[in-house]
Amino acid sequence: MSHPEPGSVVVRTLAEHPMVANGGTSALRMVAPGSVTAGRYGLVEYSVAPRSAGAAPHYHSTFSEAFFVLTGELTVYADGAWRPYAAGDYALVPERGVHGFRNDADNPVTFLILFAPGIAREQFFAETAELRRSGRQLSPEEMTAFYARHDQVMVDV
Repeated sequence: MSHPEPGSVVVRTLAEHPMVANGGTSALRMVAPGSVTAGRYGLVEYSVAPRSAGAAPHYHSTFSEAFFVLTGELTVYADGAWRPYAAGDYALVPERGVHGFRNDADNPVTFLILFAPGIAREQFFAETAELRRSGRQLSPEEMTAFYARHDQVMVDV
């Protein structure tokens, strides 16, 4: 039986990945971006305020996403319907799986999002936060290009 070559253990302290406002009613922490995991996966901690929008239904062609609820209740769009998921619940969304999330509850929700492979998803979050902070509205053409650049296809449901 072969074993992988010994490598360096990567440790990121909390100071190296602080929770940052996402320009609206949410905040996120880039726990392990793909640049840290050699592209194997990306891990984000996400927090959404009570009664707040999150991500409208969409899909990705080149990566999967998994959601793990840490605290509160996360409403996830999956299999054609919005359903609440509580702390400890997990959802795996394969490539091209239509999904979305929001907080319909009266309490904040915190959850993990795992992307595989570890594409540079942090760029999507950074650009989204900057747009929200600036109040700038993208034209339909700019929005299409933005989503295409980040492998996000919005779906009308």
